[in-house]
Amino acid sequence: MGYTLHGLDKCDTCAKARRWLDRHGVDYRFIDYRAQRPEPDTLRDWARQIGGWDKLVNKSGPTWRNLLPQRKNPASDAEWTLLIREHPPLLRRPLVLRGDALLGVGFNERLFGGWFADAALTSSGHSTK
Repeated sequence: MGYTLHGLDKCDTCAKARRWLDRHGVDYRFIDYRAQRPEPDTLRDWARQIGGWDKLVNKSGPTWRNLLPQRKNPASDAEWTLLIREHPPLLRRPLVLRGDALLGVGFNERLFGGWFADAALTSSGHSTK
């Protein structure tokens, strides 16, 4: 089971997370939300695993603040997935997966140390998809 980091290529927090993974020799794949937008089923699965849409969506960033008020109250999973696919920066980042299991979102050295404690050190580094 490999690791996948989802985020934005130009996100400072994602860059810190990627540097940490590289420094610790963790083999992972990085996927930019903008280049490869998650499918609706994937978004629903992530929301379920993390405990709901409110934990998956960043409501403190400029993308959320700039939404029209009527877009800020999605009433269904379909509305949430449409909103996120239209505005990928709404997803918290980085989002970390091991296989299909969501480990969590965000970057914190202590959390990463726990999540990747059993990761085999490799010289291959990471790949970008």
